[in-house]
Amino acid sequence: MKTDVLKKMIKDAVKEAIQEELKEILLEAIKSPKSPINESFIPPVNIGNKGTGTPNNVDIKSSYESMMGALEQTKMSFTSQDAQPLGVSSAGADPVNGQLPNGSVSLDQISNLLNL
Repeated sequence: MKTDVLKKMIKDAVKEAIQEELKEILLEAIKSPKSPINESFIPPVNIGNKGTGTPNNVDIKSSYESMMGALEQTKMSFTSQDAQPLGVSSAGADPVNGQLPNGSVSLDQISNLLNL
């Protein structure tokens, strides 16, 4: 007998055995009595300060909205006059201590760096 024929016979026999077992497992699962699922809720216990609880979603949302409103008001009050010029030049930089020399950077210097 050739090995290919033997291999095919074994493969078919294993496939048939698995299918029969799966049928039996599925029939058992369908026929077995089901017990009802009961969910229980255990409220969280606050230990420590009894006056401080977890804030609900409305409180959290309102606090985020107030923070965002404060940020928007701050952002609206800034102008270009509030921006400080960036002082950078290529000579005299101290990379060890993180000190940059006084000076300014032109747009040409920035575009030359980006073209590297």
